[in-house]
Amino acid sequence: MTDHRAQVEELLADYRRSRDHLLTVQRELAAITESVSSRDGLVTATVGARGTLTGLELAAEAYRRYRPTELAEEIVRVTQAATIKALAGAGQVLSPALPRDTDPQALLLGTADLGVLAPDVPVEAEEESFENKSWVDRA
Repeated sequence: MTDHRAQVEELLADYRRSRDHLLTVQRELAAITESVSSRDGLVTATVGARGTLTGLELAAEAYRRYRPTELAEEIVRVTQAATIKALAGAGQVLSPALPRDTDPQALLLGTADLGVLAPDVPVEAEEESFENKSWVDRA
């Protein structure tokens, strides 16, 4: 009976370590921000770990220096540059927590092959799908 208790305690300890590690990763990801400014310093974009724009600073001079389409292009350019930096940082945070062959940046962008993350499930264990079956008797 004590062997089982020890196994349960070890499993609980493993679970707690994994949970704490995941919480740390989540906090580190939430703390990631990257900012990039235009060459002239008139436009600055700040993004979070997944490249979501969280801040945009436009100097008053930007409205005089750029035409509207040029200003829009500059905003997109600095936002993309900040996103690249943020994804690199997020990838460094995520890498140790992911399986060996998983691309953390692809995971953040939603383009990862998640088959790498899921264990192989035997075909007979999968649930039968009735999506493409007709319930109408075609006699």
